[in-house]
Amino acid sequence: MRLFSVFRRRQTNPTPWNGTHPYDALPPRAYWKTGVADQTAAFIPHLYRKKFDISPTDKIATMGSCFAQHIGARLKSSGYRYVDLEPPPLRLPEARQKEFGYGIYSARYGNVYTVRQLLQLIDRAYGRFTPHDSVWEAEGRYFDPFRPTMEPNGFSSPEEVRVLHEKTMLAVRQIVEESDVIVFTLGLTEAWVSRSDGAVYPVCPGTTAGRFNPSSHEFRNFTFSEIMRDLEKVISIVARVNPSARWVLTVSPVPLTATASGDHVLAATTYSKSILRAVAGEVAQRHARVDYFPSYEIITGPQARSLHYHENLRTVTADGVDSVMRHFFAEHPVLSFPEEARTSGRQKNDDDIVCEEGYLEKWASA
Repeated sequence: MRLFSVFRRRQTNPTPWNGTHPYDALPPRAYWKTGVADQTAAFIPHLYRKKFDISPTDKIATMGSCFAQHIGARLKSSGYRYVDLEPPPLRLPEARQKEFGYGIYSARYGNVYTVRQLLQLIDRAYGRFTPHDSVWEAEGRYFDPFRPTMEPNGFSSPEEVRVLHEKTMLAVRQIVEESDVIVFTLGLTEAWVSRSDGAVYPVCPGTTAGRFNPSSHEFRNFTFSEIMRDLEKVISIVARVNPSARWVLTVSPVPLTATASGDHVLAATTYSKSILRAVAGEVAQRHARVDYFPSYEIITGPQARSLHYHENLRTVTADGVDSVMRHFFAEHPVLSFPEEARTSGRQKNDDDIVCEEGYLEKWASA
């Protein structure tokens, strides 16, 4: 369609066109050789072109799968007005803050792996959805099913779970209503849900907390059409209360730790990421206030030659995150000290990323 539009403009342009066909005047970024093969793994010029500006006064919130934590950390350290509505208590040592869900995202909602999970998070915040499964108990300790690792040893009472849940829901409403830009990283299509009301868990019950019960829990692998509808609903809900809100969508380049689909994990990962990339791209094309940022392509593209992954071929290296953010900052320049800001938000090591899905790896066998 784009090529046809270029050709049509040339045909109707009163200035004579001396080209022989639409391909003889395309920019270098349109050709694989000059746009990819001749480029380095660190940076591909013009791979990302912003749809809108992000100003120094814009409030930026982040949510999504584990990789979104890297993006949030870099934005926070770059001088942007990053939103953090649930800062850690002063008595909690910095080394333990992420362990308790602080500083991971713009509030303590934890990882939001699927679009359905995001939709339900917003609906819960506005009282439109109240899951039947609200508290898990184990050996006298209590856990929030929708952020089961937020308190490593659980809470002392169900009431404590509910009080802190309400505090986070208030923060979610504030994010929805006051953020100028929301960065959302789509991570998975696979999820475990409650059979009774369809509530989506961030991880399979029983893997981190709770107990798995096949009569209560079922596996879902959300389809393109389901994810598309859910994402359109999310954007519509936010637009009703915050018409000026803009979105930056991106797809996590982190492969699945494990799949319950029955397919090989490599095929399942390709399926999942392909659907998410297609949904994000189509939604960005539909909406002027939705942009797509290609973090997935930067890390997984052939030009990267797998250099951006650690030996496990799953976790992204610090250099890989540097490459992602270099592309972002090329279009949205940081406010001061560009080179410093590009890397100053680096995670110290992989353990700094809180990822419930990673717990599944301990069940892997040779």
